[in-house]
Amino acid sequence: MSWTGWVAGWVTGVALGQSPATLEAVRLHRSDAAALAQAELAACEKAKCPDAGRLGLLAGTLVLSDGEAAQARDLLTRHAAPAPLEAFHAFYLGQARFYAGDPNGAAKDFERALEKASPALAVRARARLGESLLDAHRPKDAAPVLESAAAAQPTAELLFQRAQTRAATGNAAGLRADLKSVALRFPAHPYANEALEQLAALKPAVKLTLPEHLQRAKGFLSSDAPARAEEELATAEKRALVKGAPAQAQVALLRAQVLFAQGKREDAEKALAVARKGPPAIAAEAALVVARRALRSDDNEKARKLMAALDKAYPSQAAGEEGAFFAAWLDMQGGRFEDATKSFADYEKRYKGSRRRDEAMWFRALSHIRLEQYAKARQALDDLVTAYPKTSMAPQARYWMARTEELGGGKAATVGPAYEAVISAAPASFYALLATERLRELGRTPPAAFPQPPKQLTLPRPPELELAVALTRAGLFRDAADEVQSRVSDLRGPDQALPFAHALLQLGEFGHAHVVAARHLWGRAFGAKAPDALAAFYPRAFAQAVETEATRQALDPFLVWAIMRRESAFRPEVMSAADARGLMQIIPPTATEIAQKMAEPAPAPADLFAPERNIRYGAWYLAQLMKRFAHPALAAAAYNAGPKAAVRWTQERGSMPLDLFVESIPYRETRGYVKQVVADLYLYHRFYEKDGTQARLAMTVPAPSTDGVSF
Repeated sequence: MSWTGWVAGWVTGVALGQSPATLEAVRLHRSDAAALAQAELAACEKAKCPDAGRLGLLAGTLVLSDGEAAQARDLLTRHAAPAPLEAFHAFYLGQARFYAGDPNGAAKDFERALEKASPALAVRARARLGESLLDAHRPKDAAPVLESAAAAQPTAELLFQRAQTRAATGNAAGLRADLKSVALRFPAHPYANEALEQLAALKPAVKLTLPEHLQRAKGFLSSDAPARAEEELATAEKRALVKGAPAQAQVALLRAQVLFAQGKREDAEKALAVARKGPPAIAAEAALVVARRALRSDDNEKARKLMAALDKAYPSQAAGEEGAFFAAWLDMQGGRFEDATKSFADYEKRYKGSRRRDEAMWFRALSHIRLEQYAKARQALDDLVTAYPKTSMAPQARYWMARTEELGGGKAATVGPAYEAVISAAPASFYALLATERLRELGRTPPAAFPQPPKQLTLPRPPELELAVALTRAGLFRDAADEVQSRVSDLRGPDQALPFAHALLQLGEFGHAHVVAARHLWGRAFGAKAPDALAAFYPRAFAQAVETEATRQALDPFLVWAIMRRESAFRPEVMSAADARGLMQIIPPTATEIAQKMAEPAPAPADLFAPERNIRYGAWYLAQLMKRFAHPALAAAAYNAGPKAAVRWTQERGSMPLDLFVESIPYRETRGYVKQVVADLYLYHRFYEKDGTQARLAMTVPAPSTDGVSF
């Protein structure tokens, strides 16, 4: 689904074998995709068209994905595939034969696939060849194949299958190692239970230790299977492995997390009480769990006491360090800025090796700013950049050094060059944008962050992309995406990456182009400020859909691109852990509400991967946020954290200037989100809009409307 640029004729000059409607149905995994493909194949066969091989390949793979292996085998054997796709035809024919009960025939197909397979396909074909040979009761033939396949791709399936060949060839140590790997690394996989049964049947039987049971329980918990995690802990107790206070405390700590995940708060708190009686390391972790829960519940007063108690009780533990940091941070959030400056200064002295020390120095400076102690703030910021010159917070530290100088009465002749230095050093940052506005307020002309706008090059398509193009024409989008990803991984340095990125841009593959740029062209774009590299970082992706919907909603199209860049990096196939989908990362319930407001039928969740649909909903929602909040920074905050949070923050902090308001957003993720979106918005204006250099960022925070979108 990630290889979308050719769908529906978005890229011209190529004759598509399948109709745009069929390709769209395939890309979205619609239930009618297989029927559409078979109908097109039948029409092609009747007309004796030259595309029967490509159409048959797509029809066969779709029928196979529907579980009809015999029918897929028949479809795939009717026509030979075009030359570039012979290996894929053999691979999917092998899949069909295997699931139709012919492992020997499948093995021959997979061997044929390997003869012409690309590196990406070879990994899959080798794995399936080993599985077919094993299923055909040929373990000695399967053994060398699975040895290399599992080494290259140690999945639960391959490790388990390799274990079977090791058993057949007398490799007892390898057998135990593979079975244990499956049981411990993939506890929620169906093969894990079989692996445990086989381990128990060995002579002597292999039984899990307490740390191994705990590892499996943690795996179940991370797989959102808390009930199975609890069963794992109960098994360890039943086997009398939980001996002594340290082990009991360790199990109690994990059990508490399991019980919280099940919504059993009272039982979880009882388990935490047991854990807090254990050794210091475990007791500290248990106390930290309690403090974090108070912090997440917005009970800041209780959280402050718990964090401070952690620092006092466990100063030598990681939990104590975290407690000290958050106690100071909660002082700042509570408006106790004098206490915060002292708490952060104390933290810096006592935890000199902390990974958060630079952040603590920043928050100490911010607390001084809130107290209007500008000289002290500037000294703290200077300490920060001196101690950590490569910190990601250097741009904000340098901006605020200039800003506090100005607030303290500094003259334009002194402050102006400091702002200009921020723009030069971090041209794509939020702080370059703020510095630009401050220079204008001083009556000075800001330097251009980038001398030239992005420039897309027209270059010959690299031969490495030809196979992906052929796969796309056949409708095999997943295979095409795998091929591109494999080729991207092989790129070495900017000289190889630049033409590859521009070829992807020409194909409409903005997400893949951005990945290439992020890996290889960062220095060229933001150090050398080269326009050809910037093109891959700031494309006008899916321009027709964005501009159409922005016009319809009376919305700034550059805001759509800025949000899209932050949400998905222009990849239509992205799905988050929270089930947010597509270019604008919209979750299905929100999409349903938007559709109702737009008087449209509720979309199927898969429809949100369609760029046009996703952009339409995202543009509508952004337009409503802008109507309510009237400032892109607030709209971005609401898009990330929700309108209710954005309203609350404006009520609490709306009197602050914009720069200080953004720094005071309590959610770290939202602070970073707002900074990037707003910076990108104004870069898009300056790159692509006529007179875009005149676009201004309002430095005051407007009061949001009481009415408007609230979901």
